[in-house]
Amino acid sequence: MFKVNDHVVYPGHGVGTITKSELKEIFGKTQQFYTVEIADSKMKIMVPESNLEGTGLRKVSTKGEIEKVFKTLAPSKILDQRTWNMRYRELMEKIKSGEFREVCDALVSINNMKVKGELSFGERKLLEVAYWLIVNEVQLAYVLQKDNAEEFVTERMKLWKVST
Repeated sequence: MFKVNDHVVYPGHGVGTITKSELKEIFGKTQQFYTVEIADSKMKIMVPESNLEGTGLRKVSTKGEIEKVFKTLAPSKILDQRTWNMRYRELMEKIKSGEFREVCDALVSINNMKVKGELSFGERKLLEVAYWLIVNEVQLAYVLQKDNAEEFVTERMKLWKVST
């Protein structure tokens, strides 16, 4: 399914690259393992091929997939009346899913809460995490420098803001 040098998204950790594909014997059973090196960190994660679906590991979205998400996202006109911790849990789940659309949804929601008022510390942290996950994926999909990817995402965020 994956090969060495494929760019992937590992939910909860971000964008990385498959650096190794090897057979390993664990508990007497031989399995295929992928080593994923997470960008912007020294973290390496070994993922058994038999558990790829369970981890949510996926290839980086294509330009077409990203464009489709960006075109169909719209700011929410509904002011969220739930408590911050309920919102936080829901937003964290979206980010942890690793799905590009879900992370973008979380970013739009948090960004719009920011426009409407002050964010809690946890919400500010989620905004930062979601933003960088999206920037890193856009950077790889479009083969951009980091600052150009940031500019690209920031411009999209301006379009998603709820008008005040």
